[in-house]
Amino acid sequence: MNRKSAHKTRGRKGTARYARKRKAPATVRDPLPEGTTHVTPPDGNVFRDLGFPPAEAENLLIRSDLMAALQRQMLERGLTQVQAAKLFGVSQPRISDLKRDKIDRFTIDTLINMLAHAGLRVRLKIDRSVA
Repeated sequence: MNRKSAHKTRGRKGTARYARKRKAPATVRDPLPEGTTHVTPPDGNVFRDLGFPPAEAENLLIRSDLMAALQRQMLERGLTQVQAAKLFGVSQPRISDLKRDKIDRFTIDTLINMLAHAGLRVRLKIDRSVA
C-alpha cells in the first residue's frame, strides 16, 4: 500500500498498521449509476423497497436504527468487543453478531436494553403512514 494514500493507526497490542483513507461519500447531486431504477428517499424504508411486508419492514427499520446507534457508540468510545459487551450487558458473541449486522438475532427489546445499559435513552416517535 502506498504510504501517501494511507495513515498510520494503532492496532491490537500497539502494533502499527496502515489503513486506507476512505473516499468521501457521494453527494445527492452526483448522477445515478447507469441502470439504476429506484432510489429510496432519505426518509423512506429500504426494507419496504426490498419487498418485505409493511409491518416487517417497519420492525427491520427500527432494529437497524438501534443497531446503528450501538455500533456508533462502540466506534465513538473506541470499545473492543469485550468492553462493549460489558458496557451493553451482553456476551462478547452478541457484540460480534452486532458488528456483523446479524439483524435477525436481535429483538427491539434487546437492543433498547443494550442502549439503556450504555446510559442512552431511546425515544419513540409515531407518525401516520404515508402509504
